[in-house]
Amino acid sequence: MCGRYAASRGPEDLAGVFEIEKWDSEEALAPDYNVAPTKEVYAVLDRPLKDAESPRPVRQLRRLKWGLVPSWAKTPEGGARMINARAETVHEKPSYRRAFATRRCIVPADGYYEWVTGAAERDLEVEGRKKRPRKQPYFVLPADGSVFAMAGLYEFWRDRTLPDEHPLAWWATCSVITTEAETAPLAAAPAEGPRTLADIHPRMPLMLTPDRWDVWLDPARTDVDELRTLLTPPPTGLMRAYPVSTAVSSVRNNGPELLKELEGPEEGTLF
Repeated sequence: MCGRYAASRGPEDLAGVFEIEKWDSEEALAPDYNVAPTKEVYAVLDRPLKDAESPRPVRQLRRLKWGLVPSWAKTPEGGARMINARAETVHEKPSYRRAFATRRCIVPADGYYEWVTGAAERDLEVEGRKKRPRKQPYFVLPADGSVFAMAGLYEFWRDRTLPDEHPLAWWATCSVITTEAETAPLAAAPAEGPRTLADIHPRMPLMLTPDRWDVWLDPARTDVDELRTLLTPPPTGLMRAYPVSTAVSSVRNNGPELLKELEGPEEGTLF
């Protein structure tokens, strides 16, 4: 799954990476090293500009709330539970299939966090001596330091209780697509701990390599079978993972120190 990630790159950097044509400097987000569900995040999408003379899609950097709310939902309350969509079923699930056909986006990140329960902690849990095992967080990122381009979907939801001119009348939300975690060896695997992404968690965000960006973002491509071919995982060996401080486990903590690589798992969280 993807329940927390880091996003420190600013609009200028992302504009160069994704060839973005339109973004509003007044909507710039501060670097976020502990992005959690329901937060506002950056998303890259191709969409015609409102009131523009030309109907052509324009590549934009938009602020969306993480947690998709389908357009037909009666309330936005379920958005926090819809942060991830499974690649295997995204084309058929009522909450996602319409967005999958026409409203796809890229959610840029530095990488994502995932938690592993240490073997010693699991043994204690089995013995009934510890109810909540302490988990070691790992940061997963492209080995070459490039942007982690997570495949995503976006939707618009209208709050009918508010007038059209109200700033909260429309919600723009998104979800990250996940796939089965890689079982191939990690690039630069840590000396201690997991050797593959699957050792950390059975799911991972679907990373789109640059050769798929244009096709994925093109709203004119609506053939579901064609789009599903884009959901295959990227080549293996592109990712690395390393242990980070358990401070990231609290959403109250946020700063570049959360990305500091530890020499090994913290005491009490041995893998």
